[in-house]
Amino acid sequence: MQATNNPFGDFLRASRARVDPGEAGVFTGGSRRVAGLRREEVAVLAGVSADYYARLEQGRERNPSAQVVDAVGRALRLDADARAHLFRLAGLAPSMAPDSSRAVVHPSLLELLDAFPGAAAYVLSPAFDVLATNPLAAALLAPFAGMDNMVRVLFRHPAAREVFTQWQTVAEATVHALQLNAGLYPRDPGIRALVDEFLTTSDAFRSLWNDQTVGGLPRAFKVFEHPEAGRIELTYQTFDVRDAPGQQLLVGTPAPGTPSAERIASLGTPHHA
Repeated sequence: MQATNNPFGDFLRASRARVDPGEAGVFTGGSRRVAGLRREEVAVLAGVSADYYARLEQGRERNPSAQVVDAVGRALRLDADARAHLFRLAGLAPSMAPDSSRAVVHPSLLELLDAFPGAAAYVLSPAFDVLATNPLAAALLAPFAGMDNMVRVLFRHPAAREVFTQWQTVAEATVHALQLNAGLYPRDPGIRALVDEFLTTSDAFRSLWNDQTVGGLPRAFKVFEHPEAGRIELTYQTFDVRDAPGQQLLVGTPAPGTPSAERIASLGTPHHA
């Protein structure tokens, strides 16, 4: 899934390019030809030699200590998700092997989906397959009938950019979360196959993937332009499923008393069934 056999170094380089020198406390003294921090500056901030840091990026040093990885992560101003990803790439954090339970939704979770009568609730696998939906989520996603993977919907379905009015934001968050899951479950065949496919077939996906940004699905505001119900604005919360690590429950709720609340409710009527 990586363009090189040095994913740790690739991630360091991409992360270094995103750090604002001023925010990192580095005095630049004028214009710079490249964005972000230089290798030597990261080395100083992390308390390691410039030569050692260069070997890390180049893949010539494959066994950094946890202390070094922690210091480099702090120097690069990585958030919690990105720091954990860095540790996994360095082989210093456990990754999870494929588990068939991640493709099966527990009966109690299926019952829970129906406990959100005014919200769109669905369960995703680590590879973003839609494993289960409540009736409103099924109706909301009806424009994508025939595709049950949200990455495939976003980057392959012809209606995606019309239905997701903030397509770029949704696509970025999805790829960042898929990148995180790829680190958590490096041997997951579903993730590997999906990433390999879209790296070769989608310029938009490849650009986002090669950016090397990682992050869990955040609390998000999404706007749908549904072909039948019209504009629907939802606030999404994401919950990890404890008895099936890797699965996530997403619940999108409209603000009470708004047109969006009326429109998503209309999706549950027999007219839209």
